[in-house]
Amino acid sequence: MRNLFSNIYNGQTVLVTGHTGFKGSWLTTWLLEMGANVIGYSLDQPPTNPSHFELAHLGQHVTDVRGDLADFAALRAAMETYQPAVVFHLAAQPIVLRSVSEPKLTFDVNAAGTVNVLEAVRTTSSVRAVVCITTDKVYADKEWLWGYRENDELGGFEPYGASKAMAELAIQSYRRIYFPPDKYPDHQVAIASARAGNVVGGGDFAPYRLVPDCMKALLAGETVPIRNPASVRPWQHVLEPLSGYLLLGAKLLREGAPYAEAWNFGPLDQTGVSTRQLVEELICHWGEGEWEHTHPNLAQVETHYLRLNCEKAARYLQWRPVYTLPEAAAEITAWFRAFQAKEDMHETCRQHIRAYVNRAKELDIAWARP
Repeated sequence: MRNLFSNIYNGQTVLVTGHTGFKGSWLTTWLLEMGANVIGYSLDQPPTNPSHFELAHLGQHVTDVRGDLADFAALRAAMETYQPAVVFHLAAQPIVLRSVSEPKLTFDVNAAGTVNVLEAVRTTSSVRAVVCITTDKVYADKEWLWGYRENDELGGFEPYGASKAMAELAIQSYRRIYFPPDKYPDHQVAIASARAGNVVGGGDFAPYRLVPDCMKALLAGETVPIRNPASVRPWQHVLEPLSGYLLLGAKLLREGAPYAEAWNFGPLDQTGVSTRQLVEELICHWGEGEWEHTHPNLAQVETHYLRLNCEKAARYLQWRPVYTLPEAAAEITAWFRAFQAKEDMHETCRQHIRAYVNRAKELDIAWARP
């Protein structure tokens, strides 16, 4: 797979913050498959138990640096020591309901932590490309039936969304003041942000998330709880936005300034999919199970309608999703079946990435071409 993304990552030193998290561990696996030298920066303890990072034995394959985003000196020292050319910033407090009970922690990690990453980049001469991962929830909540575009108003409803919108403002500020695109030949640094829809996939064990709640219940033979069956979200398999992040990183490295902007990455179904539809698809592929509607007190903090418009990525990056909802559900349940059977999860993850790449090649998607 080293010829993917124009072979840009083979031999490249890449720093991934949040490499022990759900998305971070999948991104790390994919980068390793492409021959990258991965430096990971995360807290001492993985965010979940079980941990996808530990199940996939990734600690054996990366330079595993443990530190807090709040510790600027440690973060800067890691960048200075390992001299990455590319930074993927994924570390975050990602749980919406936790942000309501722990708002200060959420703002400290998501907003101030992003500032620390940007400041460390500013003082590290090796960095050429930075992809900061925020969220689809950075947009001011309009309850629109159509998808949000990258130039729509930032806002964020609950502390999670607000903290990520603040991170977006910090990214814009650093890009305009320290790494202005019109002076790219002088500084040679390109910074972009990526706003992805609700990401689902094998290896996610986080609390208060639909797919982990669903799969934990199915593994235990219990009824699946759903807080808001009618809520519409841009659900997508985890490898979908990761392909976008990797493509964006490659563009930043090769061409720089034209791609130093905000980008949406969302699913094929631009009308959105309800939580009920997704759960019923997972139950169908699992082969058994049922769900029930629950009403926790904090359900009211969640937006009812949320959709993304991804025309910009389609036109200028030639990016598009690979999997349909049924295909994504089949991949998720297959991963959890392998987990249930205690298979080699490192090899399982590699197989899932290869299957995704092969499907992208069948669809003649640009980044997958030799």
